[in-house]
Amino acid sequence: MSTAVESQAFDASVNEPEVNKLFRMCIKHKASDLHLKVGLPPAMRLAGVLRQMQLPPLTTAELERLLFPIMSPRQRSILEEEGGADFAHIVTDPDGSETRFRVNLFRSRGRLALVARRVNSSIPNFEGLGLPDVLGEIASADQGIIILAGVTGSGKSTTIASMLQYVNSRERCHILTIEDPIEFTFKDDKSIINQREVGIDVIDWDIALKHAVRQDPDIILVGEMRDQDTFKAALHAAETGHLVFGTIHASSAPSTISRILDLFPQEMHPAMRQNLAFNLKAVIAQKLLPTTKDYQQKSGASRVPLVEIMRMNPTVRKLILSEEDIKLASAIRLGRQEGMVDFTESLKSLVLDEKVERSTAFEVAPNPEALRMALKGITLPESGIL
Repeated sequence: MSTAVESQAFDASVNEPEVNKLFRMCIKHKASDLHLKVGLPPAMRLAGVLRQMQLPPLTTAELERLLFPIMSPRQRSILEEEGGADFAHIVTDPDGSETRFRVNLFRSRGRLALVARRVNSSIPNFEGLGLPDVLGEIASADQGIIILAGVTGSGKSTTIASMLQYVNSRERCHILTIEDPIEFTFKDDKSIINQREVGIDVIDWDIALKHAVRQDPDIILVGEMRDQDTFKAALHAAETGHLVFGTIHASSAPSTISRILDLFPQEMHPAMRQNLAFNLKAVIAQKLLPTTKDYQQKSGASRVPLVEIMRMNPTVRKLILSEEDIKLASAIRLGRQEGMVDFTESLKSLVLDEKVERSTAFEVAPNPEALRMALKGITLPESGIL
């Protein structure tokens, strides 16, 4: 963790913020994140590991001098009132190319701290990300809700961006995104894409979602489904003929159903199950795993997605309506011909393709014994689904 990263000279413009020197370090070394904290040298995450730069520890005065110039008055106000602020920061090169960072500025023991995620300017395709092709079929649905599930940093936003880009390159439609902040910037191709950033383009989520259905979208990205209002708005958009993408914090595809229901009081659960059964198109749960050294050297990828896909079919719909969520995992295994896959099968493929070490796979396996049998080619019969 303490391995130093050699500092480099910068050719930054004299007119740009001083902190861009550190952002440019991340760009140069292809770091995923920048960390700034009082009392420590700047650090960046390389191939999943935090490494400190060969620079002096930051003081409170230095951090304020570096960070306040890149904040708007509104962001300063949010920081003071709420103790943290999210915003996008863009670093522009002399050739006009831009690199975006998703910044979270907050206070830690009364002192400023920053974590900034570098957002790739190019949007990788499914093959480049190691994602299954069936995501293209899912993204081409006419209407409904597609949910990406996983913890923070599991690659949900990147997967959604890849799915939207798939549509953008093939279909003549209107894609509308509501983000806080904007992470990936799209270029219009076959589709028209409008991206609205909360706090810059629209005052808040509620108004953005209210306006969304009036802006003739075919596809709407609503970002994180964090509360009842956001999910109700997503449902309303789906019911009125739109395809809606959203994210949620859940550990697996089956557990996403209970996670959604947890947003609502118990008396609303039967109605919500009805809504999910007839509006949900797919749940894609995702985790990121470190790759093997050989695969990293060959592909340049330090992490690879572990994916679980649950698509709506008559079996899944029946289980959701009858409150038999415990059987959803078996329904996913039975749905392989429809492109469904569970974490065990995904782990098996990653190990056999030598993308992930066996030890890593067993550490994250939801059922290590099932994985052990799968690697031996043993498939247990499914029963009692219907």
